[in-house]
Amino acid sequence: MKRRNNIRNIGISAHIDSGKTTLSERILYYAGRIHRMQEVRGRDGGATMDFMDLERERGITITSAATQVDWGENVINLIDTPGHVDFTVEVERSLRVLDGGVMVLCAVGGVQSQSVTVDRQMKRYRVPRIAFVNKMDRTGADPRRVTIELREKLGLNVVPIQINMGEGDSFLGVIDLVTMEAITFDGDNGQDVIRSAVPAEYLAAAEDARHEMLDALSLFSDEMTERLLEEKPVSEEMIRETIAEETINCQLVPLMMGTALGNKGIQPLLDAVCEYLPNPLDRQAFARDHDNEGAETPLECNPDAPMVGMVFKIVDETFGQLSYTRVYQGRIVRGQSYRNARTNKMMRIGRIVKMHADDREDVNEALAGDIVALLGADCASGDTLCGEGVNYSLESIFVAEPVISLSVIPRSSQDQDRMAKALNRFMKEDPTFRVSTDPETSETLIAGMGELHLDVYVERMKREYKADVTVGAPNVSYREAPTVETSFDYRHKKQTGGSGQFAHVVGRIVPLEDSAESPYDFEDNITGGRIPREYIPAISKGFAAAMKEGPLAGYEIVGCRMCLDDGSFHAVDSSEMAFRICATDAFRQAFPKTKPCLLEPIMLVEVETPTEYQGPIVGDLNSRRGVILGTENKDNYAVVRAEVPLANMFGYATIIRSLSKGMATFTMEMAKYSRVPQKIAEEIIDRRRRQKAESKK
Repeated sequence: MKRRNNIRNIGISAHIDSGKTTLSERILYYAGRIHRMQEVRGRDGGATMDFMDLERERGITITSAATQVDWGENVINLIDTPGHVDFTVEVERSLRVLDGGVMVLCAVGGVQSQSVTVDRQMKRYRVPRIAFVNKMDRTGADPRRVTIELREKLGLNVVPIQINMGEGDSFLGVIDLVTMEAITFDGDNGQDVIRSAVPAEYLAAAEDARHEMLDALSLFSDEMTERLLEEKPVSEEMIRETIAEETINCQLVPLMMGTALGNKGIQPLLDAVCEYLPNPLDRQAFARDHDNEGAETPLECNPDAPMVGMVFKIVDETFGQLSYTRVYQGRIVRGQSYRNARTNKMMRIGRIVKMHADDREDVNEALAGDIVALLGADCASGDTLCGEGVNYSLESIFVAEPVISLSVIPRSSQDQDRMAKALNRFMKEDPTFRVSTDPETSETLIAGMGELHLDVYVERMKREYKADVTVGAPNVSYREAPTVETSFDYRHKKQTGGSGQFAHVVGRIVPLEDSAESPYDFEDNITGGRIPREYIPAISKGFAAAMKEGPLAGYEIVGCRMCLDDGSFHAVDSSEMAFRICATDAFRQAFPKTKPCLLEPIMLVEVETPTEYQGPIVGDLNSRRGVILGTENKDNYAVVRAEVPLANMFGYATIIRSLSKGMATFTMEMAKYSRVPQKIAEEIIDRRRRQKAESKK
């Protein structure tokens, strides 16, 4: 059994097409997990970690895949995550439970839009990382520019610990600045790592780069500073210890380079993962102790302590549910029962498996620091599992709100049943995928993070469940928000024989500046028992219930701070129900006076195009009510960044292909909610009213 300090739980994250899955494939090959490397778009079945048919056909990663490899004395639990922002929850929930990450960047593209999103997610969960500059064999590769972009665009303290020998077609290998050795890769698949003296033509550049590296590291080590000032040699051990310590503290990001497709630089990266990224003992996890008023309690990575684990992903399969779980403390033993902190119910663990993409290997137990999957466990994504003697819950996973919806209509009653089964499964597995029913038309609506997100689920419905469905036009998830502060004073009084209903609330509706980040805020200013404390939560629930549908066009209301300042109650007739109804009616009466406006989702769009097509693409984005944030020229192509309303971006993939003869690519992610121009808002409101009127006929 491996010691806890020999375990590394890491994820591979990056922008689309930076080479994450190809890198994962090389790691599996060099670690002896597979005996033949396959390519993402290869004819021989596609990459190991892209095990879904849809992933192999489209050449993209849709779901995060987990595997485990041995590297020397260490065990690496590896998760390959998607690059498309539509599947961002896969990255989010993986980073929530990982101890470290490898952030992959394209040597030509550098820091791209999704690199910024991945960086934000890593910072949210304080995940230490190594930056790996991939595709060094591509024409235009420039690792120095990528390093500058990481520092300027992401604010990272990047320290290159390797430099390249050649670039593009002439890329030979790397120079290790810690050992001052040249590393080249020989054999049919680059499996032979050859370390030799630094070639004379690279010696001056290597010495300058090593001096820069030591200068950066000396900021964290007084002893190293002393040795540098005294012009004494600095030992390899001191360099490695400083890099490891400050990487784990998220103060430093070591930068390495190579080419996954060209089979160069992968083995040194694996060595660095084991040397510089944290093991489970290095990372301190915390939980809320509900037996101690929710106090924050540190967890210890000790197999003999009471068990605490987190279910971070679930997959519904034919033979039951597969629950991916990270064990933080104690151990999970097959056949024993554990308590789900959310439902407060005990559940027995029938099988524990270690995953390798879609293959699995049975084990009898999982210890603190392990990532495994449980079969047949009744739980949801984000649930905390507890052993005997503890009542803890772990911080849940951040889930973004969906921005696009469309209707799905089954052809027959048989298709209706199949569709229902599929939607139940997808909703359970993916927290960003929502299903609802349109109250006017009774149509089933599915909502998600983008066109690709919903397109994949519709395709899976047809393939995996044989559900023949028709898809309606996409709808934008607009929001309604107040623009001016308004006060309310509402009394709810009802007498129907016997005890009646009485409630009275006084307060204000205050607009919030960032309505997307904080859609609803409740401020309790009641003093002196004007309203009993037990009724306050019911009032908050009443306000929240009223915000589900706005008066303008029936969209959800956001950006409200509800200030409860005063009120009164009746000793007999007041109840939680009365105050809840009172709050709902008070909100509905007061909200129209706030001069409400319509908000729309604004997408951050990044287009990469050959420079000759830059003009037409910028012109097209402007015609879509887009605001150009900036353009950047790199060699013979340009990167255009713009903010464009989602309503004007449907079908953009086809448009951009025709504008650039198929040579431009684009990425799109949610940026913010912004006010809809008055004329367009009136059209949207008018259209919604007509739809409602038609559905009532």
